[in-house]
Amino acid sequence: MTTAARTYNQGHIPRGHDGHRRISIYWAWSYPWEAQRDPGEMYNRFSTMTEVRNALWPNYETVEYDEAHFLQGIAGTLELFHRSTLAFQELAGAATGHAVAVFQRIDQAGYPLPIDERILADTDTLMVFGLDHILSQQEATADEIEAIERWLQREGTCLLLAPHHDVGFTDDFDQRQVEFAHHGDPLVPRQQRFGQYTRSLMTALDVPVHNIWGLRPAVVEGTREIAPLSGFRDLDTARLLDNVTTFNFHPHLPHYELTAPESESLRVLGRQRVDLNRPHPFTAAGNTEFNALIWMPPTGRRAGDIVLIDSTHFTTLFGGTDSLRNLWHNLATMPSG
Repeated sequence: MTTAARTYNQGHIPRGHDGHRRISIYWAWSYPWEAQRDPGEMYNRFSTMTEVRNALWPNYETVEYDEAHFLQGIAGTLELFHRSTLAFQELAGAATGHAVAVFQRIDQAGYPLPIDERILADTDTLMVFGLDHILSQQEATADEIEAIERWLQREGTCLLLAPHHDVGFTDDFDQRQVEFAHHGDPLVPRQQRFGQYTRSLMTALDVPVHNIWGLRPAVVEGTREIAPLSGFRDLDTARLLDNVTTFNFHPHLPHYELTAPESESLRVLGRQRVDLNRPHPFTAAGNTEFNALIWMPPTGRRAGDIVLIDSTHFTTLFGGTDSLRNLWHNLATMPSG
């Protein structure tokens, strides 16, 4: 099948409202800051593409990924993330009739784009992917918070917050090593802390959730398949989990720790079993599952939904299943105003 021509370096063309959901992805990173991290730095950076090729050899030993066709530094890894959401974008576009818009807080060319009416006016679902390293100091401004609060007063809106993991947040090197051995991913350093931008939004919008740890999910015994999700379908009146039995296997997923009691307005819809064969402070404290999907239904002046789920569940870098595609479809076809 012939793919559409790719465009770059132009303004967003607004999508009209026709009752179908218009979805936008917002990468909360500064692309230049992330791409220009010193490869000699051990902590709090993405891998270079060369490191990815070495760790996952020979998966990327094709012409498509050689130095004449693909960036070999950290920028190459960032582009893998962009490529990895194309399957979701295709499915969501087919389900809604609207192309998924993709924005970055600061893009490759250095253009800053805060969340404002330019993004929100033609967006029903805003997916904020929190893959910004905390060190880059991305913070939501007062104007952004006001714009999002106003947008959430519009019926049919949905704010999806996806802060990623927080690995090695301690100065205790022994704990860092335990965490590293638990997830087992050589491409993740012993300290990699993400999500300051989404954290600032959660604070400002009174979302009582904190992203913590990087936890390896349990698998079905004797296989490499991720263990089934523990879904609380009686709470899922949004029907996000219809025909969804599993999420993506990713070796370091965040626990969305609640900082307020569960309630009608704060619902944990899905928990994931942790690999208990690999020690970790989270399981040493007696925990066997982590919060993987949270839904905050409309309440008070907020007419829109707030959903929390990790961004890796919308990528194909770490696999993908029919169950995951069902999740995508459910999100894309939520009723809109």
